[in-house]
Amino acid sequence: MSFGSITAPTSAGSWVATGQGLCKRARILQPRAVAVHASSAQQATAIQQRQSAGSPEQHQPSKPAPLQSSPELWHELLGADEDEPFNARARSASDAAVLRRKGHLKEQDFLIEFLLRMHETHTCQEVFQKLDKWIVEHRQDGSRSRLKRMVPTLGCFFTPLRLVEAFQEYDRFFALSRRTYVPPNFAELRHILNIAQVHASAQSLKLCAFDADGTLYADGHHIEHDNQMVSLIVSLMRSGVYVAIVTAAGYPGEADRFEQRIEGLVNAFRRLRLPQVITDRFFVMGGECNYLLRIDASTKQLAFVPDQAWKSPLMMSWSEEAISGLLDSAQLALKQAAGKLCLPVEVIRKPRAVGVVPKQATVYEVLEEVALTVQHQLVDSPLPFCAFNGGQDVFVDIGNKSIGLEALMKHLDVSPPQVLHVGDRFTISGNDKATRDCCCIVWVANPEETGFFIKLLLNDIRAHRAQPYIE
Repeated sequence: MSFGSITAPTSAGSWVATGQGLCKRARILQPRAVAVHASSAQQATAIQQRQSAGSPEQHQPSKPAPLQSSPELWHELLGADEDEPFNARARSASDAAVLRRKGHLKEQDFLIEFLLRMHETHTCQEVFQKLDKWIVEHRQDGSRSRLKRMVPTLGCFFTPLRLVEAFQEYDRFFALSRRTYVPPNFAELRHILNIAQVHASAQSLKLCAFDADGTLYADGHHIEHDNQMVSLIVSLMRSGVYVAIVTAAGYPGEADRFEQRIEGLVNAFRRLRLPQVITDRFFVMGGECNYLLRIDASTKQLAFVPDQAWKSPLMMSWSEEAISGLLDSAQLALKQAAGKLCLPVEVIRKPRAVGVVPKQATVYEVLEEVALTVQHQLVDSPLPFCAFNGGQDVFVDIGNKSIGLEALMKHLDVSPPQVLHVGDRFTISGNDKATRDCCCIVWVANPEETGFFIKLLLNDIRAHRAQPYIE
């Protein structure tokens, strides 16, 4: 699942969507997850009959099976340690330790919502059989495809996807096709799309980018020495893949503050005595797209990469006067939006960002209203920006992750099908949303999901290298 651009940036988040880059911080309260149910008992009975009889398409010869995760990897999801709080009730596949809905992800996506509606009249197998065909057609002509007419906000798919096979792989462990009264939920369809994208990206992957909070570690935390992602990131780098952590956090001129957030990872580089050829594959991009750091060969610490070495001409053209003007407008819009909602706030101003932090407890929806109001008021800004609900604050940053990733991709000479971005916020107010314009994505709900999908990716990479594809 490669995800592209949106034609209606003011509408709800789409699986293949962009618009102005939007940003993320930690959350306070999340809305309830989307649930779709069959409209009547007759629909459920009809679906059961269709599953029993099967469709003509189900009897067609199948394509060669793709690389799949091992049973051991899936069972690992169900066998987390008892002392992990999120696993206290994990006693079934539907409440697995990792691939379960934890309420930390706001679920908005036009493509997935379209697929949910299809399940009112189709079986899971039929839904993904049709989607497979529609994506092939869409990749040939994205502007006039059948899928584009049904999901107008759909962008491009950077890689082919084998969604029927991904569904069958997922179904063996989560029994979607054997359920009569409970259709798949949003998270389950997201998982299937993720599996298909991981399998599709493994063979040609050159750059894997990660959001930080909520993706590599819990919101408000840092990468410690025992974080499971440490070994996975090192394994990706040893496999020849560039790794970039792309975060909204920005500390101009303070490389040590960036390093504090990933201290466990940088210490692991030193402890393992990784050679420069490996550490040169690691980057940190801060402030969405404003700062780039990498490991200094002599000090083994993070150091800034000079702007002239990697920034695009567009980014270099942003004048301090224009930046200051946008931040002034954003600050005024933030204060007015908060005032309208009777929300007392503290203003925080940075060189490339401005935000407001509530002085009293509030709810997610109030901060969402502030963020969306500011997005609307700044829509004619001469500079790109991120206006986002961070859960505990609302910020506006100069630029977005898509702009930063595109500059890094050009710097590393890689193309969109060779890049995978893993993040947890692809909704209208999420800063990962903009990356759908420039590369393939994997949408996760928490660091545990990230770990699962990167293990799946590494398994695929190793299998491809052990058995190279021959035309």
